Amino acid sequence: MQLTLEAVTKNVGASPWLYETSLTPQAGAVTVLLGATQAGKTSLMRLMAGLDTPSSGRVRVDGQDVTGVPVRERNVAMVYQQFINYPSMNVFDNIASPLKLRGDKNVDRLVRELAAKLHIEPFLDRLPAALSGGQQQRVALARALAKAAPLMLLDEPLVNLDYKLREELREELAQLFASGDSTVIYATTEPGEALLLGGYTAVMDAGELLQYGPTAEVFHAPKSLRVARAFSDPPMNLIAADAATLGVQLKAGPELSIPLPAVASKSLTIGVRASALRVLPRPGDVALPGRVELAEISGSDTFVHVETAVGELVAQLTGVHFFDLGAPITLHLSPVQAYVFDAEGALLVAPPRPGRA
Repeated sequence: MQLTLEAVTKNVGASPWLYETSLTPQAGAVTVLLGATQAGKTSLMRLMAGLDTPSSGRVRVDGQDVTGVPVRERNVAMVYQQFINYPSMNVFDNIASPLKLRGDKNVDRLVRELAAKLHIEPFLDRLPAALSGGQQQRVALARALAKAAPLMLLDEPLVNLDYKLREELREELAQLFASGDSTVIYATTEPGEALLLGGYTAVMDAGELLQYGPTAEVFHAPKSLRVARAFSDPPMNLIAADAATLGVQLKAGPELSIPLPAVASKSLTIGVRASALRVLPRPGDVALPGRVELAEISGSDTFVHVETAVGELVAQLTGVHFFDLGAPITLHLSPVQAYVFDAEGALLVAPPRPGRA
């Protein structure tokens, strides 16, 4: 199924919730809508589903204009942040309902396979009211997957689940989506979720579509500072700089040897992902001395906030490390791993992609 949005907008009263947006998600693949809360992700998904009508522009499915066609007349499956289940049906029948509607012959087997993948097989005989919120959300996910609609819309479906279960289900969903034929639109605020799901990513901010393309391409080559900010967790370190003879001069800091294209303005911004900073130097690194402001352990990584001459920087170090607050520390950066943005925030230089020369 090929979904196409042609210059769609959405206004609520006099307020624009979605600026003019054209998007053709890759058919039969996952497209992640990535952006902060109120970026416009849900507004865009509601237009895709037929829950809302665009203020202007057209929505097409396989070339046919479906603008204004209500959701009940479209073959769409949708899962929201807040779970929606049939309260009078047990879990088995909730999942089985779309299978029975289309006359599937293997209802019992398919229901049990989906329940196992979503870790809800012990609850098949229970009513939704007897389940926790996370369990009910997994029932809603299973029913949407069972429907096997050509268009599947998932609006932050894992946001209310605990951390460990989210991690497990992300991997399961990535495999399930890869093995299906549906065009999947998946909204999230989390860059890590977009990277795990792969496929394609559309980055949104304040009602605007900023960039769309293969997820790895958008991550490694964000076309602007706005995209880089949205697709970095923790946020990308941003350092004021100027164009210099040998490349880039950090304000109140060292010079980086980075070949620059012709630039219209001397003023630049250097972007450094937290994972590119380290405490053990490598050949060619530039030193950024400072003092520890905060150190926090998250999972298997340690995040160190360091006050330096070029501003506060955050380094993401693999493993568990301990630092004394206020202790001197030197971060190290290879110029090859730095992004360069011009005065308008457009990307000038990106690090080479991993595995590429």
